[in-house]
Amino acid sequence: MKLHSLKPAEGAVHKVKRLGRGEASGKGGTSTKGNKGGQSRAGYKSKPAHEGGQMPIQRRTPKRGFKNPGRVEYKVFNLAQIELLAAKYQLTEFTLENLYINGLVSRTDKVKILGNGEIAAKLSFKVHAASEKAKAAIEAVGGTVEILK
Repeated sequence: MKLHSLKPAEGAVHKVKRLGRGEASGKGGTSTKGNKGGQSRAGYKSKPAHEGGQMPIQRRTPKRGFKNPGRVEYKVFNLAQIELLAAKYQLTEFTLENLYINGLVSRTDKVKILGNGEIAAKLSFKVHAASEKAKAAIEAVGGTVEILK
């Protein structure tokens, strides 16, 4: 075998279809693109969601419900969770900074305390919101609750 005698396998190489090279070629005129319209022109590109005149899926599917733009999302902690977290991370203050340092909330999270469970440790809280039941339980064991703006 010599380099000059190498050939690709039979049927592996196809001739390129040369479009728009005169009527005699059989591929002249409209160059196999049909007659008129955007698809026959240079630079044609269909829109990503275009379904060829069929009603697009974003318009076919029903819309339900309501998304309140003024909704405030809180990262919620119950008293039972707080008891466990205070023991695990040796917390005496339940502040946003302490929670962020320990990886429990992100910088932009708003924190709310709820009254599910019981608390025995005396802790001071600096959070965005707290339920009445949670406030009462915290203050009953000698803790303090400061609501941030």
